[in-house]
Amino acid sequence: MGWFLFIGDMLVMLFMTALVVWLSLRSTTETLDYSARIPLEDDQDHG
Repeated sequence: MGWFLFIGDMLVMLFMTALVVWLSLRSTTETLDYSARIPLEDDQDHG
């Protein structure tokens, strides 16, 4: 049972890593910069 949980966790981490790589390869630099700033600017009022 422990190995089942470990392998499942590794598969989820592989999926998340592949998703980040895929999104970063198909996005422009401006989009990635904007996305990286979202957590830093969440207290500012943009509207």
